[in-house]
Amino acid sequence: MYSFKKTKKQLLDNKKVIKVTDFGSGSKIFKSNERKISKITKIAGISNRKAQLLINIVGYFKPTYILEIGTSVGLGTSAIKIANKNASIKTLEGCTETSKIANDLFNKNKFSNINVISGDFKTTLPDVVKNNQFDFIYFDGNHTKKSTLHYFKTCLETVKNDSVWIFDDIYWSTEMKEAWAEIKKHSRVTVTIDVFHFGIVFFRKEQAKEHFKIRV
Repeated sequence: MYSFKKTKKQLLDNKKVIKVTDFGSGSKIFKSNERKISKITKIAGISNRKAQLLINIVGYFKPTYILEIGTSVGLGTSAIKIANKNASIKTLEGCTETSKIANDLFNKNKFSNINVISGDFKTTLPDVVKNNQFDFIYFDGNHTKKSTLHYFKTCLETVKNDSVWIFDDIYWSTEMKEAWAEIKKHSRVTVTIDVFHFGIVFFRKEQAKEHFKIRV
C-alpha cells in the first residue's frame, strides 16, 4: 500500500492545469474543464481504501491480461500494476491531456507493459475487444446506465470461463444501481459479489447463479 500512496502523492503534488475533454456523464463538482492535476486526484481519483481493495482482488486472482475502461490520471491502473507487476494492461481514456498525465506517471514509476489508448470509447472499445480475451476488466468509465450496459455488452465477446470483471461505483446514482441490477440478471453472469464500492462479476459455467453482498 505504501507504493500506492507514494504514487498518489506524486499526483497530489502536481499543480499543473490541463483542459479536460469530458466524454462521460460530467463532474458533479468541477464547474470548468480547466482542472489542476492535484484537484482531479483529490476529488475524482480512487480513494486509498478502494485502491487497497482493488490491490487485494488483483493480488488474489493474479490476472495477466487486463482491460481498464477509464484511465483518468492513472491511479486505478497504478493500483492494478502494483498488485501484479507482470500484468499486461490496456487502458482506455477519452481525454488526450489526461492520458499524457497517466503516461508520465507510469514512466516515472517504471510501470511497464501499460498501453494507454486515447479517444472516445465508442470507437476505441470495439477495436480493443476485437479478437481479444481478458482475464480481468475494470469498468470505471462513463457512469450512466446506457454507457455501462453498452460497455458490458461490448466486452462479453472477450469472456473466458475464469474472467473477473469489476464495476466501479455501482451505487453512484439511481442509473448505476439499475445498470448493476441488469448485469446481475444477464444469462452469461453466474456469480456476483456486491462490496458496495465495487460490483464483482464471474462467468464460471460450473457455478450456480448466486449473488452475494459483503461489506468490507
